[in-house]
Amino acid sequence: MIVAHALHKQFGDFQAVKGISLDVQPGEVVALLGPNGAGKTTTIRMLAAILKPTSGTATIGGFDVLTQAREVRHAVGLLTEFPGLYHRMKSLEYLLFFGRLQGMRDRACIERATQLLKQFGLWEAREKRIDGYSKGMKQKLALIRAMIHDPNILYLDEPTTAMDPHSARTVRDAIAGLRNERRAIILCTHNLPEAETLADRIAIVHDGTIVASGSITELSAQLMGAPIWELRVTQPLPDLAERCADLINVEASGPGWVQYRTSSPAKLNPYLLARLEQIGADLLALSAVPRSLEDVYLTIVGQTHRERSGGLTGGNGHSAELVDEWEVVQ
Repeated sequence: MIVAHALHKQFGDFQAVKGISLDVQPGEVVALLGPNGAGKTTTIRMLAAILKPTSGTATIGGFDVLTQAREVRHAVGLLTEFPGLYHRMKSLEYLLFFGRLQGMRDRACIERATQLLKQFGLWEAREKRIDGYSKGMKQKLALIRAMIHDPNILYLDEPTTAMDPHSARTVRDAIAGLRNERRAIILCTHNLPEAETLADRIAIVHDGTIVASGSITELSAQLMGAPIWELRVTQPLPDLAERCADLINVEASGPGWVQYRTSSPAKLNPYLLARLEQIGADLLALSAVPRSLEDVYLTIVGQTHRERSGGLTGGNGHSAELVDEWEVVQ
């Protein structure tokens, strides 16, 4: 659904995007993560045919972003981090306006808008002007606008910003439902637990390039070594680590527990359990120590930052996102 190859974007002497390539299949959510100014928003705008790439190619739903920009813009739904809303309108007339821009018939648009307003809990506020909405309500309305023409491709930039936990859960459930409907979704977020919950793959962007890509499990294995396992026994056993040292490489230990690394738990752990029986210790728990997306992300960004010089700004000191805004205004 989304195929990009070697996308570059140059603003004067500043290179905001430096050869990004990615693909997204139907039914897949790919999360773009990275520091502010890394080039995520610039990349999304190129994939939405809002900005022209300086070089490289991209096809979105089979349409070329350069030669078929109008078709691309009709094929995608775009939620920007700072959506512009027409505050003097009411929600239904606002959605009808954007539905008409997407070529929808009025009746179909009103039916779709009604369904989405009810789904996201905005139906009771349909007679209020948008300037009377809370920040969370405005964000939900902007998401509905992106979905009004029922696109198969969605770009969502910080979709749950300013939402209360209940509203954020509603949006996350909606995104999960869209994935189940075989849509291709790119999610930009600083909410790492949200990305961990929703994304099938993670692409980490730093200084205009994708520095790592894969599932959380794959990235964790590549960057942080074999998984860490933890063994706990029911009673304190001060020499537990010593008694198991010939079987495992101990990472950390304490009275009654030990942590170790292994890439072959199916082979090693039965021997370890047999050792417990030999020494008369009762098992309390044996499990892999979870690695969060935050751990993986900070490891990647930290390594990349140390390896590169010059930081995240161009020669004029402006981030990619700020220069991007300047070109859109121009």
